[in-house]
Amino acid sequence: MALPSLAISSQQGQLTGDGLEGFYRAGRRLLSRCLLRVAGREPVAVQARMVAADRARFVATLRPVVDGGPDPDIMVERMRHADGTERITLRSSAIRPLRLPVEVALGTDLAELGAVAAGRPGRALSATVHDSGMRWSSPAGHAVVTADPPPRDALASAGLLRWEFDLPPGGTWSVELRVRADGGGTGRPVGHGTVRPLAGAEAAGDDARVGPLLRTCAEDLHALLLRDPAHPSELYLAAGAPWRCGLAPAEALAAARMALPLGTRLAAGTLRALARTQLPGAGGESGMIPGPLRDAGPHLPPGCTGTEATLLFPALLAEARRWGLPEQEVAELLPTAERCLHWLRAAVGEGTYLADPGPGPGGPLRCETQAHAHRAALLGADLLDAHGRPGAVELRQWAEVLRTRFREDFWAEDRGGGRPAAARMPDGRLLPHLGSAAAHLLDTGLLGGGVMAPGLLDKVQTEQLARLLGGPALDSGWGLRSLGVREASYNPFGHRGGAVRVQETALAVGGLAAAGYEKESSSLLRGVLSAAEAFGFRLPEMYAGEQRCEGGAPLPHPAACRPAATAAAAGVQILAALAGIRPDAPAGTVTLRPMRSAPLGEIELAGLRVAGAPFSVRVSRLGLAMVEEAADGLQLGV
Repeated sequence: MALPSLAISSQQGQLTGDGLEGFYRAGRRLLSRCLLRVAGREPVAVQARMVAADRARFVATLRPVVDGGPDPDIMVERMRHADGTERITLRSSAIRPLRLPVEVALGTDLAELGAVAAGRPGRALSATVHDSGMRWSSPAGHAVVTADPPPRDALASAGLLRWEFDLPPGGTWSVELRVRADGGGTGRPVGHGTVRPLAGAEAAGDDARVGPLLRTCAEDLHALLLRDPAHPSELYLAAGAPWRCGLAPAEALAAARMALPLGTRLAAGTLRALARTQLPGAGGESGMIPGPLRDAGPHLPPGCTGTEATLLFPALLAEARRWGLPEQEVAELLPTAERCLHWLRAAVGEGTYLADPGPGPGGPLRCETQAHAHRAALLGADLLDAHGRPGAVELRQWAEVLRTRFREDFWAEDRGGGRPAAARMPDGRLLPHLGSAAAHLLDTGLLGGGVMAPGLLDKVQTEQLARLLGGPALDSGWGLRSLGVREASYNPFGHRGGAVRVQETALAVGGLAAAGYEKESSSLLRGVLSAAEAFGFRLPEMYAGEQRCEGGAPLPHPAACRPAATAAAAGVQILAALAGIRPDAPAGTVTLRPMRSAPLGEIELAGLRVAGAPFSVRVSRLGLAMVEEAADGLQLGV
């Protein structure tokens, strides 16, 4: 994919029109069928692989002479690009010249992706011969396929293009097909601009998997980039393909935050785009970044992603400043962050906790919502102080009260040592179900001087949470389950009821490492790295939470986006966690807190961005970090 373009097919390489197969642009299927036949037969597929996030290579073979022995004489290569181009190349190994007829059968329904995904594709449209290919029309739009070289014959009734040519021994023949929406060019994907918004970082080390993981995650992030139509210079991430190819505020902010080691430009574009959506006025929603409801699992009603986005906005702005976002850009976005913080204080009112919207007066008090609110208050106060704005003292005072109350009100005692409750209901009842959402309690955020903000749990509770996150109920061996395997309604495929969510696994890896629980952090890190390898390093947003076994592989989730913004950014986060990079660009320092256990052996991260300049760090097998490249004047903190 290279948004707004997307191509989906099976490993056979043929586009049959079944299911989701086809070339899409801006959510519409421009081509659903592209069937290749050579000498009257379909080539035999032998390999399919991703070349990059926006390109795939399919290889097939053919024996044009049936009684010529078992070895194929023709290799067929199809290079498919997400932007709507495909080059088909035939290479001959035959000992005599061959005269080969080639046919490509094309078709489309011009259906919207949502309708196709819901099992309601449109009827196949009739084609007309157009230029050097075919054209289809409907009230929804038009699509054109052109061929170079032009076909010898074109049969509109069958959507068929035909060539016939002589192929000498060792010779090759190629044809390029181009798919476009008639009336407009193919456009240029954002990620292929001359100025790339994310650094071209590289990873290397004793574990050979770190290189392809970082490379693939960066490619997927570029492939998911969208350009704000009203402000073309501003970029942000779509949530994921194929289901969510648009802006999802909470996911876009979370992914931009985890991708900060690759630079601050993505964070700046995301913040500016969402600042324009902030609700005005003086009502109860004034200052919110709106967002849809999201399923919260089997035990809680849907949660409001707008709440999460509103709390993430000031946190991302504060941390982007630490990573090197220029002060002028911070100042421009500060009023929006202030309004987010005003909304938080108004929503809490005279109480202590931030309630989620619910069907009745006062919704449930979610554990993770309090973690988001606490982090927003502390990082927001840090931001206000830095710019001489009022309100920081009140935010810190409320955060301190929240910490004191939370440690009592949200801790469910049991014979195993207790656990943080998933939520506190309006009637005071605790929901003690344990899942990966508890990892948000460890994601406290970065303050000045490389110091992490304090968390909602005390030291004893944090140690107990670390033990639970590293235990078999939550650690599947492939990552962190969204609901413990012993909990009621556990479902290994449940979105938030048992599936492994990569984003929360990455938060747990970083949070546990920062808190000093490297054994548990390392186990989760190795698990998600093994899962990434099984998925060809293109991580889906989630996969089944079944227990890992010898020789096994993680089970894909049929509804997961892949690639997904939060999953791709999570790959960046877990590798950066190995080095424990904590920058403070305004103070001109960077602090390193590497994982002393060096769970992946020696690792080098090169080409990251700190304070607007390339930053490279090496962590030895002894867990010692050494800066190998940094901005002039950037001091290594202690």
